[in-house]
Amino acid sequence: MNLKLLFISTFLGVFCYSNAQKEGNECINANAKYCGECIQAGAKCGWCKDPNFLKQGETVSTRCDELQSLIKRGCAEAEIENPHGTHKIIKDKPVTNRSKGAEKLKPEDITQIQPQKLSLTLRSGEPQSFNLKFKRAEDYPIDLYYLMDLSYSMKDDLENVKNLGTSLRVEMSKITSDFRIGFGSFVEKTVMPYISTTPAKLLNPCTGDQNCTSPFSYKNVLKLTEDGKKFNTLVGQQHISGNLDSPEGGFDAIMQVAVCGEQIGWRNVTRLLVFSTDAGFHFAGDGKLGGIVLPNDGKCHLENNVYTMSHYYDYPSIAHLVQKLSDNNIQTIFAVTEEFQPVYQELKNLIPKSAVGTLSANSSNVINLIIDAYNSLSSEVILENSKLPEGVTIAYTSHCKNGVVSEGENGRKCSNISIGDEVMFSISVTSKGCPKQGKPETIKIKPLGFTEEVEITLNFICECECHKEGVKNSPKCHFGNGTYECGACKCNEGRVGRKCECSSNDVATEDMDRTCRKDNGTDICSNNGDCVCGTCECKKRDNPEERYSGPYCECDNFNCDRSGNKLCGGHGRCECRVCICDPMWTGSACDCSLDNSTCMATNKQICNGRGTCECGICKCTNPKFQGPTCETCPTCPGVCVEHKECVQCRAFGTGEKKDTCEQDCSYFHLIKVKDRDKLPQPNDASYPLMHCKERDTNDCWFYYTYAVNNNTEKEVHVVETQDCPAGPDIIPIVAGVVAGIVLIGLALLLIWKLLMIIHDRREFAKFEKEKMNAKWDTQENPIYKSPINQFQNPNYGRKAAAL
Repeated sequence: MNLKLLFISTFLGVFCYSNAQKEGNECINANAKYCGECIQAGAKCGWCKDPNFLKQGETVSTRCDELQSLIKRGCAEAEIENPHGTHKIIKDKPVTNRSKGAEKLKPEDITQIQPQKLSLTLRSGEPQSFNLKFKRAEDYPIDLYYLMDLSYSMKDDLENVKNLGTSLRVEMSKITSDFRIGFGSFVEKTVMPYISTTPAKLLNPCTGDQNCTSPFSYKNVLKLTEDGKKFNTLVGQQHISGNLDSPEGGFDAIMQVAVCGEQIGWRNVTRLLVFSTDAGFHFAGDGKLGGIVLPNDGKCHLENNVYTMSHYYDYPSIAHLVQKLSDNNIQTIFAVTEEFQPVYQELKNLIPKSAVGTLSANSSNVINLIIDAYNSLSSEVILENSKLPEGVTIAYTSHCKNGVVSEGENGRKCSNISIGDEVMFSISVTSKGCPKQGKPETIKIKPLGFTEEVEITLNFICECECHKEGVKNSPKCHFGNGTYECGACKCNEGRVGRKCECSSNDVATEDMDRTCRKDNGTDICSNNGDCVCGTCECKKRDNPEERYSGPYCECDNFNCDRSGNKLCGGHGRCECRVCICDPMWTGSACDCSLDNSTCMATNKQICNGRGTCECGICKCTNPKFQGPTCETCPTCPGVCVEHKECVQCRAFGTGEKKDTCEQDCSYFHLIKVKDRDKLPQPNDASYPLMHCKERDTNDCWFYYTYAVNNNTEKEVHVVETQDCPAGPDIIPIVAGVVAGIVLIGLALLLIWKLLMIIHDRREFAKFEKEKMNAKWDTQENPIYKSPINQFQNPNYGRKAAAL
């Protein structure tokens, strides 16, 4: 039974899958008129170029179908056009393997990405994949440009930066032996309201500070150089300036540093820009405050190393800045004070390959900040690609350290990469259709912040091989009205038909329309198509899975009966507005199941023997019973309760029916057993039975089973002895009560005695305390008074006389 069900399920699955494939056949839905259109419809599509392939009534577009379908329809594999894409690596220089201390190489001789150039030939819908390897090279050259805010609030910071050149060179020598450093400064646009334009303030914007210089927008103080001492000297000659508002014009300076490569001295190596400030920034639109409305042009405007167009062009936008930094492979390190770190943290999220570090109040930690930020940036590789042609998509899968694999957006990057580590990216390029009529396109993929890149030339397969063998103005195409290629006619403009036999101006004539009317009716192609050269070409639906068919477009696959809001109940296919049901299903909407398993009751009977199974649902014939298998009877007494009185009177001679037992309770066969273990079990019988446990008026339990055997004879097996409760044992109960009373009495006496002891001790302690506080001697009588008085006569020398 199980094997049969498994076979049926498998068959249904395959059948439904095949049908679904037919419904969503992108090759048929493409309605391709020639081979090139067909292969652009999808990677599964093939074109049969056999001249004798088409049958009567079929259009040219039926040559385009899925490969297996074409073979089943009689097209030989050798006659099927099914080109495939290819990929070819043109330049594949291995990544550089060298260690620190080895012979110094030129930047252009160091390779960190492989391959460098390749060519892909793409067929629509068929991805072409290749692997890209990245390895962080040892001792890779670094250019670092330090761009510093020289507004007055940065005065103490300038003192610490004056020795930055030599100190930073010492630290960076631990990373690379080829290090160059440059310096630039910025303040603000030199117009109101950013600075004060009074003559005195233009000369010295800092009140009381004679070392303050005139305000400026951006200066390139020192071009990138290997001379750290020169850096210290020139920076030491710089002076603080001042402005009026808190945000600074740093974006103008960053834009110039990014686009003025020759003046800055950028090499084709790792480029770091350290942006140091203790304030926020102006961006696009803020220039209106000073009457500046022209958008920043993103070009270099340095004259004598000073930005000269700050009064003319607005600040650059963040997006514009991101583009220029990315185009020039510059990684930005924002060294800002703690107060503005949240602001620049948000900016970092918008600028790829950038970092933010907290600058101390006087920039004393700037070297450690730069080293930490560089290590953070260089330990992550993120791939980006140039703009893609229309219809072309790229998918990335990263294979990082420790076997970590990521797809989607995370497939573009790997983190925690140390020097010498290799990571791999799997890149898949897919084209849909044929962009720009198949002209080759070039795209580039590179790691953000690195100058190396992979150049990829994209070639598109837009035509079949047999297209090259086409014969223009072939006589096979109705006196030369088309090109005969790939077994079919590709009609010239203005011609239609299987063999280009009709003019597009004549397709609606009455004579041709007559052959497009079914049964000489009035509707042309059933109003579902157009009559072209006497043949109906059916309209296309918005939903590609829905289509009209038939010689007169009289059929469709979407107007059949529905059940559960599903076409043909989801258990069949719609052909010419009629449901063709899957096996084991019937009905106009294929909503009636022929499988009776859902009607099987627990007693293995269809609908419990009390109904009929219709479409997989029980229709109960006995109104007392209900439920999915007619087993529920809310108004029926339980089986055990129903037979309790008869079992009791026949087995034990007790109960309410003991006087009428013979008349009322002879409908079953009674069998007595010695104990409950002898009662039949469900597994022992080939028919269902019920186990019962009931209690009589004397609170005695008795056990029995009730069943109807295969001969419809009712059987009752009953345990011959009842399970009655034993009477109580009086002696232990009385002894327990007496013992309890005695124990309770003793406990009360002990508690009383304990309370009296505590009370006496408290009274004695109180007496002792009062005794100690007494003010008279316990050996004298406090009310005793002596009877002798003494006094002195003053006239006799004050001698005392006793009376």
